[in-house]
Amino acid sequence: MTADPLLLTGDLDDATARLLRTAAALDDADVAAPSLLPGWTRAHVLTHLARNADGFVNLLTSARTGERIPMYASTAARAADIATGAARPPAALLDDLRRSAERFAEAVAAMPVQAWAATVETRRGPAPAAMLVWGRLREVEVHHVDLAAGYAPADWPEAFAQRLLHEVTSGLAGRDDAPALVLRFDGSSHEVAVGDPDGAPTVTGPAHGLAAWLIGRGGADTLAVTPDGPLPTPPEWM
Repeated sequence: MTADPLLLTGDLDDATARLLRTAAALDDADVAAPSLLPGWTRAHVLTHLARNADGFVNLLTSARTGERIPMYASTAARAADIATGAARPPAALLDDLRRSAERFAEAVAAMPVQAWAATVETRRGPAPAAMLVWGRLREVEVHHVDLAAGYAPADWPEAFAQRLLHEVTSGLAGRDDAPALVLRFDGSSHEVAVGDPDGAPTVTGPAHGLAAWLIGRGGADTLAVTPDGPLPTPPEWM
């Protein structure tokens, strides 16, 4: 599970191509239909993905130049851009999505090696620039599912699902609202504990199912709990 941004660019290119194929198949009624995100249509999700790419371009530019550049001008500006962009027809949404992805790829290509060591200010707080390609890959793969247009967690590449699962469980380790549990991959003795494993239920399933369940994107139907009982309730993904 590499964190090397240059090694992840191929995965991102593939994920973006899959997303663009899905977006290209959507008509006017499709983009106006609800997504999996409350209050957002598919057009909102597509617009968010385009603006997210531009936000990451801002951070890459900041890392490359040393200039302090925020990901978004403001939280209000981000929300306004998404709301306004969601009113566009499918062709405009697709063109914006494609062009913004190209701008991101160009910004990655322009990064000198030493710039990847810079720290940038993301919406989640300070982060190394080297994590930005992973951050964009995560956005593309998760929000592709949120389109509710035929792409599901089971379609995630195994390497992505495992990396996402690792990231989410690492984040849960420091949260007081996370239930104690043990996660086990299907067909493997490998286990990941969240909290005190003594007496905690064991949840078994494929990496994509475990990751999707932990971030609120379904997956429960692929999981089993030992001892028998209901699945624990994970906290909201942050």
